[in-house]
Amino acid sequence: MIWDPSSLFAISLFPYLVFLGFLWRIPRAPRALKLGFSFLLVFVGVTIPAGIYAQWHEHTNLANVDVLHGSAEAFLTITNLWILFGLKQTLTQTRDPQGDADAPSGDSL
Repeated sequence: MIWDPSSLFAISLFPYLVFLGFLWRIPRAPRALKLGFSFLLVFVGVTIPAGIYAQWHEHTNLANVDVLHGSAEAFLTITNLWILFGLKQTLTQTRDPQGDADAPSGDSL
């Protein structure tokens, strides 16, 4: 059986949805982190139609159509920034669970 990229993508979607389900069940996880990982699905939702349009109307792949590729990559950049912001919030919560920024933590990073 030969695996083409579209079937591998479809198969990989299910574990990612399971990951999102578990992430949304973690009460202490910052909302920005949850939304960032969820927004990756928006990036995928934008990239797939853009790639199809590039194939059918431009007769090339998405990477060769600068406007479409740049627009799709902008959604990935937004996703990455959102996840980064959520991870920063996670580190802040981990270092300082009571909100006292000047309190020394018991561990050193």
